[in-house]
Amino acid sequence: MASLITFLLPFLHLCTGSLAWQQDDLTVNTLNGKVQGVRLSVLGHDVRAFLGIPYAKPPLGELRFRPPKPPLKWEGVKKAAQFPNTCYQLPDTVYPGFNGAEMWNPNTAVSEDCLYLNIWTPQLKSQQQALPVLVWIYGGGFNSGTSSLAVYDGRFLSQSENVVVVLGALGFLSLPGNDNIRGNAGLLDQQLALRWVADNIAFFGGDPSKVTLFGESAGAASVGYHLLSPGSHGLFKRAVLQSACPTAPWASLSQAQIWNRTWTLASLLGCPLSPEADLERCLQRADPEDIVTQQYELLQPSALQLPFLPSVDGDFLPDEPEVLLKTGNFKRTEVLVGLNKNEGSYFLLYGMPGYSLAGESLISRKDFLEGIQLALPGTSNATKEATIFQYTNWSDVEDKMKNRDALGGLIGDQLFSCPTLEFVRRYSQHGGKAFLYLFDHRSSNNPWPAWMGVMHGYEIEFVFGMPLDASLKYTEREVNMSRSFMKHWANFARTGNPSLSGAPWPPYEAESQVYVTLNTNPLQQKSKMIAQQCQFWTHLLPQIQRVSASYHGSNSSAPSNTADSNDNLVRCVTCAISMLDGAFVKVDFFVPLFSR
Repeated sequence: MASLITFLLPFLHLCTGSLAWQQDDLTVNTLNGKVQGVRLSVLGHDVRAFLGIPYAKPPLGELRFRPPKPPLKWEGVKKAAQFPNTCYQLPDTVYPGFNGAEMWNPNTAVSEDCLYLNIWTPQLKSQQQALPVLVWIYGGGFNSGTSSLAVYDGRFLSQSENVVVVLGALGFLSLPGNDNIRGNAGLLDQQLALRWVADNIAFFGGDPSKVTLFGESAGAASVGYHLLSPGSHGLFKRAVLQSACPTAPWASLSQAQIWNRTWTLASLLGCPLSPEADLERCLQRADPEDIVTQQYELLQPSALQLPFLPSVDGDFLPDEPEVLLKTGNFKRTEVLVGLNKNEGSYFLLYGMPGYSLAGESLISRKDFLEGIQLALPGTSNATKEATIFQYTNWSDVEDKMKNRDALGGLIGDQLFSCPTLEFVRRYSQHGGKAFLYLFDHRSSNNPWPAWMGVMHGYEIEFVFGMPLDASLKYTEREVNMSRSFMKHWANFARTGNPSLSGAPWPPYEAESQVYVTLNTNPLQQKSKMIAQQCQFWTHLLPQIQRVSASYHGSNSSAPSNTADSNDNLVRCVTCAISMLDGAFVKVDFFVPLFSR
């Protein structure tokens, strides 16, 4: 069987192989100096691990917030036997001691000096052909995460499928007109790591011409940004996006939003807003713990609170992600894209009224309506009323179980599933080749309440082969499913097609919208995943919002009772949705009704 290698970076996780290896195969000579890894015994075979290899200068002092710089060379042999620092972040303290939350918290010291990668590679044989490379970019909303989590342990994936996995921020703050702090430093960190891979992965047995990026949540959005960024196109061959995309509504901010948040944060930190050189110097000298604490003061309550995000900078990202996608300005290659069945349920327990870790979280109509307000901050009454109509169980509006599940569906559809499905449609429309999946198996080891279903992030353990660790006591069917997962991902990295012998996986086509279900059973082909819900978010609601904006714009100069106007508008919008009755068509003909 062909081999794969696995790397881990803070933000990135890489899989690769290479021709250049040495007699002492735990000592590898990179372009920056020698590193010495450790040998691990995995399922009766040896895997080499190289932990904490620097791919950039530490982003300290005047390098904070700025694009990263390549690392300096070192003398002698650098020990690569321990996980590196975790980038500065706040841990999840909402459910202390609960493994479902604690498993995502940092497990190494936090520091700004965190730009390192980890590499797992199978035992290489003399004259072995160079191996494909998998680079993992972890999730965490662009504000948290670490490469040393147990769920990202690359040893099983490396041994089973011969791959290398790499993972690897005060990364997205920017200042207007400042060439030093233009934002997107976190994405530029990833890009520099990919350059390090291109220059060095052959020394570990990897083929730099066969690098596949894969990531989950914000990591998947990051993978998508590299598909959109011209500067990244030559640094990888294929891409895997798990549960997100760069056009998701939470995955970017406008430059104006970034600047406003930067100035507000500066004020909270006691920094002068001018002259700009003093502002920059103050931000670079501020205590990093103060920065990561104060940044959350910038946000209004919502279902997903992310203070600093990627933005158009004219360099890494030349235009809005939606514009680049619509116009076909992206790397055309093979992409593997997928979703979990219950993407939204995880976020319900972090601020939505009525939800808790204990019990069934049965949600009243009152809490359901309050949840809609939190899920759609800053939107018009028309948007909220249309969404209430779409997600209400009209046969019994007081059905607490249906209310609970409807809010989870709303958040999952709006923030993850429908943007990702639209990304796949447009990517395919402009010449890219996509393979689509839905993961619908709930892990037997999932510690969260059963009603939360197949949650956001809970495919990762199967991609990385955690069930192969017998001490974790997964079921035999889950062990086999995890082996299949790894084979699908590895085959995609090798060939651009995730199909296996006896398990065909057809590419996505706009007309059929085919996808496969991943679970403990054989692959099953289906079509048009959650089509009804996504027609609402992608087509109907934007038209309602345009009509709403037009209505208020045309009446801006006329005195009126605002409450009555909004009420009339909402009634018309609800009427429009009722008349459509699921067959979502253009609503332009309702404009005269709105403007009476």
